Amino acid sequence: MFSNRAPTGRGFGQDSVLCQFPSSAFIVQINHIECTLCGTVLDNKKQRCILALSALHRRWETPHMETAHPTQSQGFGKSPSGPFRGLLADAIRYWEPRRLVYNFVLTAVAVVWLVATWPHFRVALTLPSLLLLAILALLANVCYCAAYLVDIPMQRSSLSTVWRRRRWVLWLMGTLFAIVVANYWIADEIYPSLR
Repeated sequence: MFSNRAPTGRGFGQDSVLCQFPSSAFIVQINHIECTLCGTVLDNKKQRCILALSALHRRWETPHMETAHPTQSQGFGKSPSGPFRGLLADAIRYWEPRRLVYNFVLTAVAVVWLVATWPHFRVALTLPSLLLLAILALLANVCYCAAYLVDIPMQRSSLSTVWRRRRWVLWLMGTLFAIVVANYWIADEIYPSLR
């Protein structure tokens, strides 16, 4: 079936074992005291080889193919790699500076309501109501993150060059929608409850 003796005169040492697989002329030389082959430890005392499967034989003959962008999942806390990282970086560079303007506009809406109806909102300036206001501001920023759900797929589409020039429209529509929602929330939910 296979030979487990080292041929003499070919430069093999005493620790060498020559294995020849019957399905092909593939020869494995083991030069160390311990080697792992097919999950089994071979040592000097046994001096024998394990018959490898043809799949293992092909694995040794051909090098592993490396993919350009592996599809294995990223662990928690690890940054994404490949083209997604570039898309995410581009989206962050575009959307995060505009988040400041978005927050300023929504703050201005709240301040205008406060000043325009001052005597009415004076009773609302308590610690619990300021905590509620902070929670609403946090929710407004979570809603702002919805822009990423549109932006990143559009960057990957065939319309990416047009999208990059026109994504300000999404920002404008989202900001106007947030102004409408803020006005509705103040006028319909907060203002009547303060009477």
